[in-house]
Amino acid sequence: MASVSTVVPSSIATLNDIFLGLVQSNREGVFQWESADGAWSKLSSQQVDCRVRAVARALQSWGIQRGDRVAILSENRWEWAITDFAILALGAVVVPIYPTLTAEQATAQLADSGSRILFTSSVAHARSITSLEHSTVIERIVLFDAFDAQAQRISTRWEAFSAIVDNADNLPGDPAFVEELTRTQPDDLATLVYTSGTTGESKGAMLTHGNIVANIHGSTPRLQTQAHPRCISYLPLPHIFERMFDYLLLANHCQVAYCSQMDKLPALMLSFRPTEFIGVPRVYEKIRAGVEQKSSASPLKARIFRWALQVGERHRETILAGQRPSSLRWKLADRLVFSKVRAAFGGCVGNFVSGGAPLGLETGLWFAAVGIAIQEGYGLTETSPVISVNYPGASRMGTVGLPLANVECRLAPDGELIVRGPSIFRGYWNKPEATRECLDSEGWFATGDIASIDADGFISITDRKKELLKTSGGKLIAPQPIETKLKSDPLVANAALIGDKHKFLVALISPNFAALSAWASGQGIDTSDRARLVAHPRVLARYEHGVAEVNHTLAKFESIKRFHLVADEWSLETGELTPSLKLKRRVVTARYAPQIAQLYSDESTSSAV
Repeated sequence: MASVSTVVPSSIATLNDIFLGLVQSNREGVFQWESADGAWSKLSSQQVDCRVRAVARALQSWGIQRGDRVAILSENRWEWAITDFAILALGAVVVPIYPTLTAEQATAQLADSGSRILFTSSVAHARSITSLEHSTVIERIVLFDAFDAQAQRISTRWEAFSAIVDNADNLPGDPAFVEELTRTQPDDLATLVYTSGTTGESKGAMLTHGNIVANIHGSTPRLQTQAHPRCISYLPLPHIFERMFDYLLLANHCQVAYCSQMDKLPALMLSFRPTEFIGVPRVYEKIRAGVEQKSSASPLKARIFRWALQVGERHRETILAGQRPSSLRWKLADRLVFSKVRAAFGGCVGNFVSGGAPLGLETGLWFAAVGIAIQEGYGLTETSPVISVNYPGASRMGTVGLPLANVECRLAPDGELIVRGPSIFRGYWNKPEATRECLDSEGWFATGDIASIDADGFISITDRKKELLKTSGGKLIAPQPIETKLKSDPLVANAALIGDKHKFLVALISPNFAALSAWASGQGIDTSDRARLVAHPRVLARYEHGVAEVNHTLAKFESIKRFHLVADEWSLETGELTPSLKLKRRVVTARYAPQIAQLYSDESTSSAV
């Protein structure tokens, strides 16, 4: 399918304008989802309009006014988007909360934001918040899922979302509602997005309608969508990365399918066949690991795959330029191998975008070799979020691309990237001191990332400023690039580098147990017990080889002297990763303190440097 220029009307100044444009487009299947029995359900733009108005009127009847905060704690689903647009329509402020947070963490954000109403997905979420709601000002909890009379007895303040929207699809037009929508101005606060807190306390970033819309306008020229775009909304909507792209694509007449569970994504890609795919690096890394595992199922498959990769590597620059190679060898490799990789995404994706964390050069090069150019971008919650992005015709592997046209970038004397533009947030909610630490009077925002900018303007991110490791010998080391190199091994799911105030670096490695089990079974090693598996001499030797390969690419002071293979695969659910799948370094180092201590047990006498 041919790509066309993405067009978001310049007249769009607020998120309410995007909703009005969606309604006026008079389209079928704007929002879609697959039920448990496999049946597809759809909402037309008219149904979306009616249901948004019904929710907005319910909020008004509960006393919600401009500037009031209303929270959404739910997985991605059509009700999330309806509620979001309804809150914004009234000039109220959306407070999205990750459903993976503990009840205590979620309640802290509800209390800090002063949210009066909470929309949530399930009885389990509602029950956990109800048990702690005395510390908040929550007046009502609205449940997306159905609940019975017994559950209702837990709290008389529970409301059923279905009671609000089930009979709303034929609501007559309401000029007063349209007038309410248009009262909102670009400088009005749209949302409080709480940072995921990899290095400390979670803070509510204040983003205005104008902040997010400016980022949409700045990002739009970099994206070439297909004539009838389709995307799957599966990354958490509390993350501004997913939310901004959903707004952008909806403004470009995209159909959006909602996926509430990550494990359903592969099947949904095959049935919905998206044309746009937005991912974080961990998603791409897992897809790569899956492809490599399948390609090693037999010696013949392995030989064909290696040959195809060699062919693809010779045509990477053509792929990164957004073109299709014309050589017969590439076409044969595409037919035998590359087309099957694209088929795993549904076979129709024209845009592959990555953000949220560094993609890793090896991963980007690997995908380019199999015919997929990933447009890696960079940004932060506080920048709404995109600062820069690679795109066809202006792509440089190993960088995060060129700044958006409406974003200024410069480097501080210590190498920290500082940015300014209309998409920069207003500050942190109730935290003026934290705001002053990163946002100056001239609008320059200190990102906290160490970067370089080459002669052509391409930005490279080295590491988080606060995560730089300083050895006892005074050497500064950026852990993320080294961890990314370790994760290029298909048997590695995650890695954490340790070394601050120590003589040398060590690493904690969390295996990709699916890939490790397949490898170990082929070696005749018992895989029934993870603790025994990671302690097996041949398994340790295999990982030692991988670490040695990475060390060959590093300076001596950066090299990993020792490592520990943990018996756990880190995840969002077990607490080692943030909702955007970034490493929580403090959590990991605290959890494995005894193992780290053992790695450094003879540090004072060790010759390792």
